[in-house]
Amino acid sequence: MSAVTVGAGGSVLGQVALLAGRSVMHTMRAPAQLVFPIVFPLILLAVNTSGLDAATKLPGFPTASYLDFALAVPFMQGALFAALNGGQDLARDIENGFLDRLALTPMSGGALLAGQLGGALFTGVVSAILYLLVGVAIGAGIVAGVGGALVLLVLAVSICMAFACFGTFVALRAGSGEAVQGFFPLFFVLLFLSSAFFPRDLIEQDWFRTIATYNPVSYMVEGLRSLVITGWDAGALAASFGIAAAAIVLFLGLSSRALRTRLLRT
Repeated sequence: MSAVTVGAGGSVLGQVALLAGRSVMHTMRAPAQLVFPIVFPLILLAVNTSGLDAATKLPGFPTASYLDFALAVPFMQGALFAALNGGQDLARDIENGFLDRLALTPMSGGALLAGQLGGALFTGVVSAILYLLVGVAIGAGIVAGVGGALVLLVLAVSICMAFACFGTFVALRAGSGEAVQGFFPLFFVLLFLSSAFFPRDLIEQDWFRTIATYNPVSYMVEGLRSLVITGWDAGALAASFGIAAAAIVLFLGLSSRALRTRLLRT
C-alpha cells in the first residue's frame, strides 16, 4: 500500500504503471489465473476439432479443416477468462478495502481503471500468443500471412480489452466477486449461440440462426476467423474491430461513472 500511496501523486502514466504492475504481479502469483484461461480453451479446441471435423464435408462449409475454422474460439474463451479474473481481482480489492484506501490518495480515477485492467490484458496477450503458436504448430494455416497473424493478435487483445472493461464495470457496480462470477456464464451462452462452432448460413434452425445473426459475439469470432480461412476480409475485420471498440468505449464510460459513485460513498 505504501508504494501506491507514494506513487499516487506522480504523473498519470506513473500511476497507471504502478497499478498495472501490481495487477500483473498478482496474476503471476496466482498460477491458476494464468494457466486455466490458457489450457482450458486449448482442450476444448482439441475436443471440438476431433468431434466436429465431419462438418467440413457439408456443402458450402468455408474450409476443409475444422481446426482452421475453430481456431478463433480459444481467443474468445481466453478473453472471457481473462476478463473474469480481472473483474474478480477488482471486486476483491473493493471487498478488502484497498479501493477505499486508494480514494484517500491523489490517484486519478482514469489511472485506477487503466491500471486495474493491466492484469486482464497481460493474461489476454500471453494467451493470444500461445493460442496462435499452438494453432500453427498443430497444423492451422493463416491465409492472411504473417501480417494477418499480427492483426489477429491485435484484434484478440482488443476483444479481451472489451470484455475486461465489462468485467470492471460489473465489479465496480456490484462490488462482489460472486456477482462477477454469476454474470460471466451468460457470455459463454452467447458464445455457444453465435457462429463460433458453425457458419451462420449453414444453421438450419431459424431461431438459432436469428440469434447468431444479432449476436455481436458472432462478428467478433468471424473477424478473427477471416484472417485464418479467408484472408483480408475488410468487412469482417471492420465489424469485429468496431464492435470491440464500441464495447470498450461503452463499458469504460460506465466503469468510470460507477467508480465515481463508489468513491463518493467512501
